Amino acid sequence: MTSKGRGPIGLPVSLTAPAKLTLSLRIVGVRDDGYHLVDAEMVSPDLIDDIELSVGSGVDVVGARGLEVPTGADNLVERALDTLEVSAHATITKRIPAGAGLGGGSADAAAVLAWGGMTDPRVASEIGADVAFCLRGGRARVSGIGERIEPLAYVPTTFSLLTPPFGVSTPMVYAAWDQLGGPRGSNGNDLEPAALHAYPELSEWRDELSRIAGSQARLAGSGGTWFVEGAFDGSVRGATLCVAHTLPARGS
Repeated sequence: MTSKGRGPIGLPVSLTAPAKLTLSLRIVGVRDDGYHLVDAEMVSPDLIDDIELSVGSGVDVVGARGLEVPTGADNLVERALDTLEVSAHATITKRIPAGAGLGGGSADAAAVLAWGGMTDPRVASEIGADVAFCLRGGRARVSGIGERIEPLAYVPTTFSLLTPPFGVSTPMVYAAWDQLGGPRGSNGNDLEPAALHAYPELSEWRDELSRIAGSQARLAGSGGTWFVEGAFDGSVRGATLCVAHTLPARGS
């Protein structure tokens, strides 16, 4: 580790950052500051970013797809390093697409916090709403604005994930949910109708995965990844279809 103003200790180091998959999400309230309160179930799939920390500063991102990955103070890895009061250069090899509802930035930040020995979920949630879950991983019930983590028993499960060739903005989806008057999602995710309102083209990819699997696809978080339980193969023009397996909690 390299403390700010001090020499390198333990660098370089390689970290792994598993994604998060939101299996269900209910919005149960809105705080005065506009943050939405959720009641969700999340699991860690074996879709993983790699992070190399070395002496220096700044963040380089390799292989990103989806939305543009923010840099500087808006990058969650930069925020995690600042929280640890550590200076390091991060090279992130992205396999988790940005803007896919899979918590890629949160996963990366959580990996850095875990490396630095920071395990406080409230501190993690100040960096990003999903960072607290990603810090623990496995399977959990998540509430509040993401800072309350109730561990659940690990259940090995296989999912097929279909990610469209475009990113989805989480703030836009939450804004659409507010605009629509707080709809209740009929498929276990209250953000699904809002995401479809903000990005109508998402329905094409939902229908395609549902056709391949023979069952109703569900939206992961704010989108745009759709998922079904089980392993399914298929060619989907322009989209990424992959099979993922759940992982136990970090350190288990």
